Amino acid sequence: MEINNVTFAYIKEKSQINNISAKVEKGKITTIIGPNGSGKSTFINIMSRNLNPLDGNILLDGKEIQTYSAREFARKLAVVHQQNEAPQDMTVEKLIAFGRVPHKRMFQSQRVEDEEAIDWAITCTNLQSKRKMTLNQLSGGERQRVWIAMSLAQKTPSLFLDEPTTYLDMYHQMEILELIKRLNKEHGMTIVMVLHDLNQAIRYSDHLIVLKDGQKMMEGEPAEIINSKSVRDIYGVKADVKNDEESGLYIVPIGI
Repeated sequence: MEINNVTFAYIKEKSQINNISAKVEKGKITTIIGPNGSGKSTFINIMSRNLNPLDGNILLDGKEIQTYSAREFARKLAVVHQQNEAPQDMTVEKLIAFGRVPHKRMFQSQRVEDEEAIDWAITCTNLQSKRKMTLNQLSGGERQRVWIAMSLAQKTPSLFLDEPTTYLDMYHQMEILELIKRLNKEHGMTIVMVLHDLNQAIRYSDHLIVLKDGQKMMEGEPAEIINSKSVRDIYGVKADVKNDEESGLYIVPIGI
């Protein structure tokens, strides 16, 4: 995906995203980071066609995303939003089956390939024992895995996630991030996600796009762009940046 000079504003007088260009490499994990209010969620919503830019364009496989039909685009890219809603008495299996909609004609019954895609998505997200349960019987981490499974059932080469670890405890955050890493490494999926936690972004990303005040500050591999000065510039925080064999690259905040 290529993002070319994209600008967006909810109010015309004030740009939320200002003239951003960036690249998403196929088969890599790209994470958008930055302080609160920097435009991260807005940016990923533009990239996933939930918002239309005022200026600039975005190319997916060499084609402008706005020229894809809705069904065609949904076969290319699946999205897990920050907040998701569904009837709480719906079963896990039934919700995941909605991921097959882009591949079916209206009122078409379930086919063998649909069942196979649903089973694959359930297996990938380790929900085999939960498939007949209703959403209100699940924990927050389990529900997040169900939404990811629904997106996986779309069978797209790219998966976008807007803050997939929000509201989860440390264990379930790690569970979701390890799942995302596995989808990338074992199934070759191109991943784009928004994260708040810089250490998580460093650990689980091949490529970072750093936003601040609606502008791109920097872009590159974590080891290339994350240092004490860049952390100070991005977040206004003093930090030691460490690197060791066991933990890899990580930051330790030491003050403001």
